[in-house]
Amino acid sequence: MVRKPASMYRNVRQRSYTRRKYMGGVPGSHIIHYDMGNKSAEFPVKVTLVVKEKCQLRHTALEAARITANKAMVAAAGRVGYHMKLRVYPHEVLRENKQATGAGADRVSSGMRAAFGKNVGTAARVSVGQKIFTISVNKEHFAAAKDALRKAGQKLPTPVRIVVDQGMELVQ
Repeated sequence: MVRKPASMYRNVRQRSYTRRKYMGGVPGSHIIHYDMGNKSAEFPVKVTLVVKEKCQLRHTALEAARITANKAMVAAAGRVGYHMKLRVYPHEVLRENKQATGAGADRVSSGMRAAFGKNVGTAARVSVGQKIFTISVNKEHFAAAKDALRKAGQKLPTPVRIVVDQGMELVQ
C-alpha cells in the first residue's frame, strides 16, 4: 500500500493519465458501499458535504470518512432512519517510484532511471463546490446528520463545508 505521505497525492498537478495499457493493472478500491441506510424511503431533509478546494481524495480517506459518518448515523437514527450516498468514485490511478533504503541500497536500486512507478492506489479528483456525501434524514435527525458530516470532513485532506440542500424550511 502507499507508504508516502498523503500530501504527495492531494494536489492536482497535471492532467489525468489515461493510458492504462502501460499501468499493468489497477489496484482495487477499498470503498465497500456507496449507498447506506434506507434506500427506498423518502426523507424531507438533505444535508451535503461540499469540497472548498480542488484536490484528489484517496480511496482510503473516502472509506474512512464513510465509515465514520455511517457509524454516527446508525447510532443516532438507526439502520432505517437515514439514507447516505457517497457521490464520487476513485478512478485516478496513483503511482509511486519506490526507493530502496538502508545498507547496500545504492547497488540494488536504479534511482530515477525508468521512474514511471508502480500502481499503489486510486483517488477521486474533485473540483471546487463538488458534493462528496449526501445524507437524507427526517427533521428530528438533522443535527445528527450535520455532526456525522462534520466528523467525516475531518478525515478528508481538504477543507469542506456542510450545506443543507433541501428542507431548510423544515429545519428552522
